[in-house]
Order: sequence, then structure tokens, then C-alpha cells
Amino acid sequence: MANTSSFLIPSETIVVEQEISKSRFIATVGHVQNKGSAKKFITNVEVKHNGATHNAYGFIAGNPSGTADIGCSDDGEIPGTAGKPILSILQHKSIGEIAAVVTRYFGGIKLGTGGLVRAYSGTLILALDKIHLIERFDVVRMKIIIDYKHENPVRRAIERMGVSIKNATYANKASIAIEVPDNIIDELVNSVMNVSQGRARMLSTDYADGKIKRRK
Repeated sequence: MANTSSFLIPSETIVVEQEISKSRFIATVGHVQNKGSAKKFITNVEVKHNGATHNAYGFIAGNPSGTADIGCSDDGEIPGTAGKPILSILQHKSIGEIAAVVTRYFGGIKLGTGGLVRAYSGTLILALDKIHLIERFDVVRMKIIIDYKHENPVRRAIERMGVSIKNATYANKASIAIEVPDNIIDELVNSVMNVSQGRARMLSTDYADGKIKRRK
């Protein structure tokens, strides 16, 4: 069974501000589930800072290993000095389901190309250093069918991995229903097969909604 990689996502929205050469730079970073919610997040920041000179942004609205759900904008800054650096940092950090808007209120001093990249990047990094991240993974519903003599060893194997048993039914054999993070499925299968002497039947039913656990 193939595993779907887990990845980190924000658990909060954070706002960080700094002043650089009399310009105010404000980073607003938060969780988005898809492109639609990313655009809504960005619009809300633009409305809040409608008097700003620029609202540059970058977002990864899905798994950070993919490129289908990403976007960025310089919002009038010198091309490549704002939106692209923001997106590049998010990708480098491997954070998913995230949007970042860095707002600039121009203070009268031009920063030049290198200065702008450092200002937008630095403000976002300040926010990412403070934001709380959690791990996102998918959960697979599974059914384990076993002989009664193997039920207790299998239950112990399941519980040792921190997987909760949702319910159990009994007929000719015991049938145990569980929900397991897909990043530990292979390990769980191996453990159950070992304690059941290779006689367990393990059926994957479907994927549950995406689950989230706190990062250790």
C-alpha cells in the first residue's frame, strides 16, 4: 500500500511587522485549504490594507511537493522582487496549505532590487519563525479480519502504534475497524501480519477526511 506524504501546515494566522528604510512591511500568514480560500485570504488582507502601496503574496494551497496549487504576485513591485521570493521561501520550508501576504507602505526611500527581495523575504521569515505548525496527513479506514485466537495480540499491536480501534464485530471471525494514518500503514500491516502468523486479512475501505495532529 502506497503512503501519501504528510506535511506541515499553519494552525493559526499570524501578523508580523517591521520597518525598513522608513517603509512598513507587514506579513500576514495563515492556513488555506484550496485555491479558492487562498484567494479569499489574500482579498481580505488587501481590503484591510487598501491604502498600502503593495500587497505582494505567495501561496501553496495544497501539498508543498506539488505545483498545481501555487501562485504569487509582485503587486506592482519590480518583477521578481516580492511574490516570487515569498513563494520560494514557502516551498523551501515545505509548508503546505499556506498563504502569505507581505504588505508594504512606502516610506519614501527606494530599496532597489536586492533591497526589496531582502525586505519581503525577511519579513516573511520573521512570521514563519513565530507561526505554529501542525502535521497534516490522510487517514485510511481499514478492516482487519482475524481468528479469535489472534484478536488480543492484534489489538495490542494496533494500540502500540497509537491507532485507535473504532469498533469490532464478531461472527465466524473477529472483524476490527480502525482508522490509520497512511504514513504508518506499511508498518502497521507488517506488525499485524507478524502477530497473526500471516493469517490476518486487511482490507482498506476508503480515505477519511484529512486529519491533523500536533507536531511533536
